[in-house]
Amino acid sequence: MPRRFLGTGRPGLSILLATGLLAACGGPPPSVAPVERAASTPPRSAGHPLPTAVSRGAPLPEGMRSGPPPTATRAPVRMSSPDYGIQAFLWWRPEVAERDLALIDQMGFRWVKQIFGWRDIELEKGGFDWARTDRIVEQAEAAGLKLLVRVDHQPEWARAGCSLMGPPDDLADLADFLGAVAERYQGRIEAYQIWNEPNLAREWCDQTPSPAAYAEMLQTAYGALKAADPRALVISAGLSPTGSGPPQALPDDRFLEQLYLAMNGDSDGYFDVLGLHAAGFAAPPEVSPDEAAADKARYGGERFFTFRRVEDLRAIMEANGDTDKRVAILEMGWTSDTVNPAYAWHAVSEQTKADYLVRAFAYAEANWQPWIGVMSPIYICNQDWTEADEQYWWCITDPDGSPRPAFTALEAMPKRPE
Repeated sequence: MPRRFLGTGRPGLSILLATGLLAACGGPPPSVAPVERAASTPPRSAGHPLPTAVSRGAPLPEGMRSGPPPTATRAPVRMSSPDYGIQAFLWWRPEVAERDLALIDQMGFRWVKQIFGWRDIELEKGGFDWARTDRIVEQAEAAGLKLLVRVDHQPEWARAGCSLMGPPDDLADLADFLGAVAERYQGRIEAYQIWNEPNLAREWCDQTPSPAAYAEMLQTAYGALKAADPRALVISAGLSPTGSGPPQALPDDRFLEQLYLAMNGDSDGYFDVLGLHAAGFAAPPEVSPDEAAADKARYGGERFFTFRRVEDLRAIMEANGDTDKRVAILEMGWTSDTVNPAYAWHAVSEQTKADYLVRAFAYAEANWQPWIGVMSPIYICNQDWTEADEQYWWCITDPDGSPRPAFTALEAMPKRPE
């Protein structure tokens, strides 16, 4: 997750340029969420910076608030509390996708998260390549897994002059794309995540993150998806826990507060489930944000350096009346990376990673019901990653599919029934 990462790609592949957003305590940087890549190409990654203390953001000016939400078509949330998901990389190789889906099923997990890059599907306006998405949907169904699709990476034709991830010039283009996807896969894709870490400039066309602009994107996406598939769940983007401020980023708590202001305090018509990211850093999963903030030597000295940062953000939901909506942890985990200095300060052993992940699920089950939904560790390892890739160290399997201790521990972990 953390550390600076430079992703490159060939034309047609998604590219992420992640500059490190260093927090206090000598520098844990941003997290990196990889996106699939071909065997011969460097990783397509989606970044993740990390943590920041709870600080209340200034209200948005009235002129920055988005309009009233459309009539909501809230779908029933078909998730256990907690539920069990994981991110995989199913895009390039059918045989590897089949293997990794079988591993997820073997673990007793029920959800698989996969990126659908807009630029890889709608190559030109109205011109769609459905070959890989058709196969992925079919393979997930055959494995008996629920599919959570993360939609991002606008095509070049939809955003002039921006090779990074960011909003399209015209949100109607996004609505058309999402409507086409939801119509094609009606009833077959369980949930859609709208974008990734919009509180980072590098995920927002290198512009200062804008909660109001993201609210407008969410509202547009919600309307398009519900018109084509009312049953589908809409999940807001996972926010990067980061201590950096504008123009590079906006702390996750401030972004969420300002997002609620932009929604006029009412998330109906914007999302069904709130998406978050929750790295544990050096702290065991039971350590509170207060404890982490008070102990810089052990835990980094910031509230966001804990898995339980989720509780700070849940409090913002409840303050805005969203007590009946669930939270999905779209990325969570601990790294075993002792190679990269930016990660080494909070690296754990593979066995400790296994222990912490199981304990994180146990903590959520004991303390976060009924509002916690699907929880997604990272990752079933991309087959092309090596020890030189920081993402490699977050995985619960090796790139060849061999289980690491975390896989074995999560497989043995008791699961709540659906």
